[in-house]
Amino acid sequence: MEQVFSFKYLVAAIVYSLLGLLILIFSTWVFDKITPGDLWKEIAIEKNLPLAIATGAMIIALGQIIAASLHG
Repeated sequence: MEQVFSFKYLVAAIVYSLLGLLILIFSTWVFDKITPGDLWKEIAIEKNLPLAIATGAMIIALGQIIAASLHG
């Protein structure tokens, strides 16, 4: 009987997930640096909803791009 679950697929999924998360975190950090002001302060303290929506849209779009590029 063929084995359905393989350890190498689990390791590959974990490695690609971590790689995708690192790229997403780095991209968000770059987005924070190229926008004026402090991103966290503007969203959390000043309650800047348009900036929060733009940041969320950027994170979703980058997540889709990273997932597609890692998937192949």
